[in-house]
Amino acid sequence: MTRLKLLTIPSVILGLLLLGSCTNTQTDTSAQQSASSSSAEPMPSASVDEDAEIEYGSFSQDQLYATIISELTGQQGNLEDATDGYFRLAFETRDLSIIRRASQFATASGDINALVQLGILWTEVAPEQVEPHLMLSYQLLEAGRFEDAANHMSDVINLGGEIDFGLISARTQRLQPARRQNLIGSLRQLHELYPQVESIHYAIVEMLDQNQQTEDALVELQILRQNYGGSPPAYLIEAQLLQSLEQSSRSLRVLRSGVREYPLDKPLRFTYARYLIQEEDFETAMEQFEILLEQDPEDFEALYSMALLEVELENFIAAEEGFHRLIEVEHRVSESHFYLGYIGEQEGDRQQSIDNYRLVQIGSNNFVTAQQQATRFAIELGRFEEAHRWLVELSRGQPRLEVVFANIESGLLMQAGELDRAGNVLGEMLQRYPNDTDLLFSRVLLHDSRGDMESAEEDLRRIIVLQPEDPRALNHLGYMLADRTDRFQEALELVERAIALSPDDPAIIDSLGWAQYKLGRYEEALDNLRRAYEAFPDHEVAAHLGEVLWVMGRNEEAMVFWEQGLESTPDSEIVNEAMERLMP
Repeated sequence: MTRLKLLTIPSVILGLLLLGSCTNTQTDTSAQQSASSSSAEPMPSASVDEDAEIEYGSFSQDQLYATIISELTGQQGNLEDATDGYFRLAFETRDLSIIRRASQFATASGDINALVQLGILWTEVAPEQVEPHLMLSYQLLEAGRFEDAANHMSDVINLGGEIDFGLISARTQRLQPARRQNLIGSLRQLHELYPQVESIHYAIVEMLDQNQQTEDALVELQILRQNYGGSPPAYLIEAQLLQSLEQSSRSLRVLRSGVREYPLDKPLRFTYARYLIQEEDFETAMEQFEILLEQDPEDFEALYSMALLEVELENFIAAEEGFHRLIEVEHRVSESHFYLGYIGEQEGDRQQSIDNYRLVQIGSNNFVTAQQQATRFAIELGRFEEAHRWLVELSRGQPRLEVVFANIESGLLMQAGELDRAGNVLGEMLQRYPNDTDLLFSRVLLHDSRGDMESAEEDLRRIIVLQPEDPRALNHLGYMLADRTDRFQEALELVERAIALSPDDPAIIDSLGWAQYKLGRYEEALDNLRRAYEAFPDHEVAAHLGEVLWVMGRNEEAMVFWEQGLESTPDSEIVNEAMERLMP
């Protein structure tokens, strides 16, 4: 069985609000930690200061010449060669100015290994300076050497500098629990040495939560509050931990208290609003966004969130006003056009949808979906050539995008019954990309629509030659042979190859059961079809399951599944055909 669905506009906008539409007010613990300590970025600036003065030491003539050549090479844009040149000079001369310049070029070229080695050299040459320890901390964190990074962080503190230990916990999500536990122990020791550094304790709390020791994290957080007093980050972290424990009501109470105590803290109020949305208290959430805008009329993230919420509440006029305002100030322009297109769709204004969807820029999250919807409506209005020209111009010079758009356009044309036009789109593109399996599979669907099984099998076998482990093609061919021929054993072998590659795909499990049924292996077929239906209660699976039960003499059970299939899809041809064929 094959089921392919085109991308559709999400019917619920809540996800965007809940997943953090405000990029500068995120509630990750690491982000909040930075509010209470250093806000240093994890990597130094990647730019090279062209006006930086280099105080040359007692260099040999060759070294001075090499310095000049490296500098000129870097200014000409060849950062890798400049990095190599300065790297060698740094170790030859051990000159502090050269080490600094070498570090600048290594940063600009993204050479982490060179930065680590230069940082170690720098600490040897100038052990009293904070800067090399900071640099080493950042680079070792990027390399996943958290214990070494923590050591250099402690050196920064010893030398009178400041650093946020939350930078560690922000990067430990993928660590094995045992290693993370060891790191927690190391941070506890550091906290005993530096009890004044609050961010160490925050890092411990976050890593306990990452280790699913959420109750322990709450205990640590209470200790942190006793030691340092309350703070907006503490409220945010407590709310996050309570959410992890599925204690939404307590989480909201904590955030409500935090907003009362710190009414001007933007991340705290924004998070409170998001959690209110999660609990479907839209009215109170809207009040919070309004307060954010009153406090800062240029808080366009709050305006964006309000507009999304208005869409969810189907207050389209208010939502449109918000999105047009965002476009005026050039904030989230593509997202705003996307939702204006969606609003036009809901209001039946196809032209508004087309115009706005086409203004969604390439590179934005909804770009492909927007172009698909614009093309769908243009085709519905009969503007076939216009739709085609738009996609061709938009994807010109971008082979992957050309293929994606050809698949989208052909699929929409097939849905509209324009099979010849779909064939022309695919034929033209396959002349340019004859071995593209996505295009070939789209043509298989076209052959299916025309009832051309011979051509469909030919293209499917070509896909399998090009990609022997493509479960989509193996399953489609296997199901087709089981359903429309008497080549049942061949069908079963193809589907078994598909399910070995994708064992949990309900469509392939359904195909397996159908092939087993055609071979008379009813009990095996019944087991697999039940499993497929549990995972994906689709009318086609219901038709197959009902047929197997009917043939096994279990007519009442068969009727139950057929009726369920017709409840979900009243005009299901496959259910009706099975019932008419099998019932007296």
